[in-house]
Amino acid sequence: MNSSKSSTVATPLAQSRVAERVRTGYRTKTRTALAAHGQPYVWLAGGMLALSLAMILGLLTLILVRGTGTFWPAPVIQVEMVDGRIHMGEITRHSSYVPREELLLALPAQAMGAARALLAAQDGVSERFLIRTGNFELTQEHFNWVSDFAINSTSYPQWALLFERQEWGRFYGMPEAFLIDGERVATTPAEVWGKLNEHHRDVRRRWQERRALETHEIGKINYALEQARLQVRGAELAVEAAEGRDGKGSPAQQKALLHLGAAQAGLAQLSVEADAEYGRLRGEINRINQENARFEILVTTADGRERALPLAQIVRAYTPNQLSLGEKFGIYFDRWLEFLRDDPREANSEGGVFPAIFGTVVMTLIMSICVVPFGVLAALYLREYAKAGPMISTVRIAVNNLAGVPSIVFGVFGLGFFCYLMGGTIDQLFYSAKLPSPTFGTGGILWASLTLALLTLPVVIVATEESLAAVPSSMREGSYACGASKWQTIRRIVLPRAMPGIMTGMILAMARGAGEVAPLMLVGAVKLAPELPVDGYAPFVHLERSFMHLGFHIFDLGFQSQNSEAAVPMVFSTTLLLVAIIALLNIGAILLRNRLRRKFMTSQF
Repeated sequence: MNSSKSSTVATPLAQSRVAERVRTGYRTKTRTALAAHGQPYVWLAGGMLALSLAMILGLLTLILVRGTGTFWPAPVIQVEMVDGRIHMGEITRHSSYVPREELLLALPAQAMGAARALLAAQDGVSERFLIRTGNFELTQEHFNWVSDFAINSTSYPQWALLFERQEWGRFYGMPEAFLIDGERVATTPAEVWGKLNEHHRDVRRRWQERRALETHEIGKINYALEQARLQVRGAELAVEAAEGRDGKGSPAQQKALLHLGAAQAGLAQLSVEADAEYGRLRGEINRINQENARFEILVTTADGRERALPLAQIVRAYTPNQLSLGEKFGIYFDRWLEFLRDDPREANSEGGVFPAIFGTVVMTLIMSICVVPFGVLAALYLREYAKAGPMISTVRIAVNNLAGVPSIVFGVFGLGFFCYLMGGTIDQLFYSAKLPSPTFGTGGILWASLTLALLTLPVVIVATEESLAAVPSSMREGSYACGASKWQTIRRIVLPRAMPGIMTGMILAMARGAGEVAPLMLVGAVKLAPELPVDGYAPFVHLERSFMHLGFHIFDLGFQSQNSEAAVPMVFSTTLLLVAIIALLNIGAILLRNRLRRKFMTSQF
């Protein structure tokens, strides 16, 4: 009774003491640390995320701006230096620097005072410009740096012409005359420009016809002769094999000798027909060359030298300082079309990258087709069938470690296993007539795809395992309760609901595989392979051939190009194209994944 009473009295007393402490602002000495609330770490994580996004967006913005601005036509400037030299070309970039005293002392005496006064007005800082002067066959230079203190005068000639050529790069000059059969039919700049526009389209059409004859028609003859030679070689090997197996003069060898004689007779007959066809095609090619050789344009360079340019070698010509805005956009989009659909030229620094686009897309698709089934089957076994134990733990550790192996190691493995071992065995069994020239025993698009499939296999396995584990166990149990077997449950219940996660793994594999370069340098990617691995000859798709790849093309432009300055804009454009292709492939896979997710997430079990 007393206990109950004291408890009743104590409670209001305790409450009054608490109220007094709150009223007087009294706080206990014990405080919760700010870090315990987690807010600093939240802000730190958010800041790191913002920094990462800013870096990614900055990189993409740089690629987008530099990549899209590569093909915009710039005006042509003519710069007269104080030492009498004249440069004509396009300004590609500029920078500021502090010139050394030796540069000022190298100037003519009458120009040194003006140069020092200009530098004094600019606090000793000079502005220099990189001018793409072209005309490499005359000057042995593609670019020239000019400093502002060494410039006497600048101008933008109205009739300055820019020529993009099949060989030797760009040419800058003033129109002097238009030549037909060596005679001047136009001498004023306007007349020369009009004659150029009148005849250039027809000349280029004939040039395309000649190229088609050289690559396709003559290519067909060479292919037929090569097949006939291979038949003869195969018959010779059959004779040697029959002699070694049954002895010399045996019936088997006699039969093989008959086949050899027939093959040799066929080759001889085909050679006669090929020589006649070669003669006809060469006559047609010579006729086109003679017709195109009639048309030339005589151009005067900035330093006064004359150069006759054949119209057949001119890909594009325009007057940069007379272009309207619409004409600039026309040249800009025409250059983009050329970039996307034509073959490269001038050591890959000019022309298009269509073979590299084709090789990148085909290799990525073949890699995806190869890696997904193996990755899904491996993950299915590890998750659904294998019992937990040391062996399975070891396999999972090995898969995780495999993801950290440098890509060049996969390239060495692909070269040794796929190219030399598997490819060499295939050559011995099916292409012995071509030996010692390898068919599958060297780098090709098939071996490159399989090498990258091994490289990205851990990504698919891990993503598939996680998606399989995310399927609720109740669905499996419900399927078993309905009488379904384990495989029926996996095929009809587990796999469809894990498909979005599997597609996520495929997307990650595509993104990584499409951008890899180091393994491809060993197993099939080459600097130049304009012939696509698809043609009209059986088996029509030649996966044993080498191919071009956009990633390797970027490496070649940036580090192995003779004209590195001219290649810099192409590096950004090719990088932009590679990013766009990977994004399109990923977007297609993401759309498919979202469709599967909507289908199975809203379905009723």
